[in-house]
Amino acid sequence: MTRDPPFKKILYWCPKCNIPLVGKTCSCGGESKGIPLLKPYELRPALSADYSLIKTLIQEKYGPVPLSKVILLNKSGGADRTDLALMNGEKLGWLIFDPVEREYRFDIAVEALPFIIDHVTKGIIDIEADTDYSTSKGRVGGKRLSLTRSIPDGSVIVKFRNKYGTGIVKDGMIKVKELVQVEPVQIPDPGWEDVIRANKTHLKNLERNAVRTIKQHMKDRPAANVSFSGGKDSTVVLNLARKAGIENAFFVDTGLEFPETIEFVRSSGVKIVDEGNDFWKQVRRSGPPTKDDRWCCKLLKIDPLGKYLADTGPCVTVQGNRWYESWSRAEIEEIAENPSNPLQLNLSPIRSWRAFEVFLYIWWQDIPVNPLYEKGLERIGCYLCPAMLESEYEEVRRMHPGLAGRWDEFLDSWAEKKAFPPEWRRWGLWRWKELPPKMKEICRERGVTVRSEEPLKKASGRRVPDKKKKPAGGYVTLVKVNKKRKQD
Repeated sequence: MTRDPPFKKILYWCPKCNIPLVGKTCSCGGESKGIPLLKPYELRPALSADYSLIKTLIQEKYGPVPLSKVILLNKSGGADRTDLALMNGEKLGWLIFDPVEREYRFDIAVEALPFIIDHVTKGIIDIEADTDYSTSKGRVGGKRLSLTRSIPDGSVIVKFRNKYGTGIVKDGMIKVKELVQVEPVQIPDPGWEDVIRANKTHLKNLERNAVRTIKQHMKDRPAANVSFSGGKDSTVVLNLARKAGIENAFFVDTGLEFPETIEFVRSSGVKIVDEGNDFWKQVRRSGPPTKDDRWCCKLLKIDPLGKYLADTGPCVTVQGNRWYESWSRAEIEEIAENPSNPLQLNLSPIRSWRAFEVFLYIWWQDIPVNPLYEKGLERIGCYLCPAMLESEYEEVRRMHPGLAGRWDEFLDSWAEKKAFPPEWRRWGLWRWKELPPKMKEICRERGVTVRSEEPLKKASGRRVPDKKKKPAGGYVTLVKVNKKRKQD
């Protein structure tokens, strides 16, 4: 069983300044309030593309609703991207990407209504005027009512006499979640520079502790360096390591990097290690790497790193791994020998930081960062990484149609070879060798049969010879059983 590290499960917010806090205290001396976070407790600022997307979705549905400058996103579980947006110390709503429909939606939270209700000009359902409430009895909250006018499916704001709430419209019915008294409020609207100012003491402590950790271990091996990926976390540890006195840094070029990343690495003065293997040759033999079988990591990262370390010798490598990135990294120790490359002693000085602290530190120190974050990518690695969300891959298709097009072409050819239905590529099902329950449920709802824990078969049932040992967990077989979409 995975041990739970000391995650920060609460976000503290100063109601007086309307500012999120790294610690419990604000520079104003006021008392903070705690906001429970959702697993995996990762928290990050809504950057340019995120903010613009949320604003567009809300305003398209509810009219010219203003948003505060500071919005945070708490990653949550779902079929693809599912973020709880926090604003003014309350829930704003859920930003959700549907991998089947290939579109976003934003479900407003009832806690957001006091901040927006005075500006809402559309998207409100009046229970008495727009439903058959008059023929029903009892309370409205939690009840399903028939609509008396055509309203698109999705989340809505509802009004019942002197109360407001939220509801879900589906197939001509509305289910009212809850109704509350809503009193419009006016509060300060600080910017991120104000957030940094209020958290400066906390940021200084984070920096001091991280630099002390690096200095404490940098001489544990004859050499010390920084593993730089071009992402935000390695950008921070590069800055911290240089403050500790380490200048040597390297970047392993997989050959599948974004052009923006390569340019950013060069501008950062980091050595590029280019001793990778031929991914495209291997993928034609092995099929696409998946979340549960990432053979690409050994081929493109571990092997080239081993060659580089053979020349470097024993070393301490400062890296930007964090607990909040994934459950697989939730047990990262401060310092540990790399099991794949024993020459390397990995040091993780920011393992307890959330993305919230990472970005605040970057802005406080005015450190250049990979421009892809502001364009809508949460995680930056290879442009076809199976760990990427489908929502992010849609951005890749928009930003780099040539790169995405080559990968899509390969996936389509592999699907044709294995007699997989089009949904295997279109819905991002290729990202798993063994589909998780949430994706199996989507397949069942949409008429795609999933048979797992068995060798891969053609749709006709003819067995495909398996020249290599079957990976643990088996394969997934996808067969389209009806072309017409199943109706809910």
